[in-house]
Amino acid sequence: MAVPPLKPLSLKGRALKYLAAREHSRAELQRKLAPHAPDAQTLEQVLDELEQRDFLSAARFVESVIHRRGGQMGVARIRHELDGKGIASDVMQQALSDLRHSELDRARALWQRRFGTCPADQKERARQMRFLQARGFPAALVGRILREAGSQSHEPDESD
Repeated sequence: MAVPPLKPLSLKGRALKYLAAREHSRAELQRKLAPHAPDAQTLEQVLDELEQRDFLSAARFVESVIHRRGGQMGVARIRHELDGKGIASDVMQQALSDLRHSELDRARALWQRRFGTCPADQKERARQMRFLQARGFPAALVGRILREAGSQSHEPDESD
């Protein structure tokens, strides 16, 4: 018995398949679906319908990115990623302001996981600073973390 060939997915079916895997921004989904769309108007109609039915949500996408990246990235890096995905700044402002309040703790925890010890020399200090700054943490905050680590390592033990 021969297996009948599979029918190609409709544009909406393909969109739902992408959305079932993870949240997408409208611009990201539009880019992925464009090669399969017969025309731009049909693609816009499908995306509009998905938004109306709440299958596609910018707010949910922002929360998803923050949940995935928040523990290892600073606000600047997450903002850059969201900008690249076509998210409007008003949608991300509230979520990022909430994230900004925990930025010092998140950066400190990341530094602790990655390094855990005070840098021994200027070369190591620069390497640790670059690591945290590349992940979107501000230089002032990174400097504070390394100063705190340095002052803690120079404190005398109670056993002395």
